[in-house]
Amino acid sequence: MVRILELEEYAKKNNIPIMEHDGIEFLLSFIKDNNVKRVLEIGSAIGYSAIRMCLVNDDITVTTIERDEIRYKEAIKNIKKFNLESRINIIFSDAFDVLLDDKYDLIFIDAAKSQYIKFFEKFKLNLNKNGVIISDNLNFHGLTHTKDEIKSRNVRGIVRKLNNYIDFLKDNKEFDTAFYDIGDGISISKRKN
Repeated sequence: MVRILELEEYAKKNNIPIMEHDGIEFLLSFIKDNNVKRVLEIGSAIGYSAIRMCLVNDDITVTTIERDEIRYKEAIKNIKKFNLESRINIIFSDAFDVLLDDKYDLIFIDAAKSQYIKFFEKFKLNLNKNGVIISDNLNFHGLTHTKDEIKSRNVRGIVRKLNNYIDFLKDNKEFDTAFYDIGDGISISKRKN
């Protein structure tokens, strides 16, 4: 657990967004309780959540995509520290340029907030029949509920797109979505029968 704390400290010191503590615990419990084996993660950052997901069980594999070169290199170092190179496949690319044929039990979206709808639409094709799509940061530090008070135009734009994504999930004809006020806001989307 010492090495996990080191990752958390590194992220905090370098302003790298990783999942909030209760959010990651919720995600890991979900993986354990639902016997998830294959995960696709959009947005690796420094590899924190991919590593945490793999540590739930020895037969879990994660494919994770990161477009930022500095974070990608840091993620590779961290994955090696945990001896998880054989179970975490990290792809250095923009997610929109990645074509995957594999199917996954869980697709975890935690990347560019303004692109969530596009990520969902693109990667839902890689979901197993009973798989789920989990999205993080839907509260965006509480700002999606207080959008009128936001001064920064850039932040207002992100919040608007996140609210559009929440509406997209609520109105989706193909998926049912449950929302959880845990961590920074999490949703779990499952295909309708």
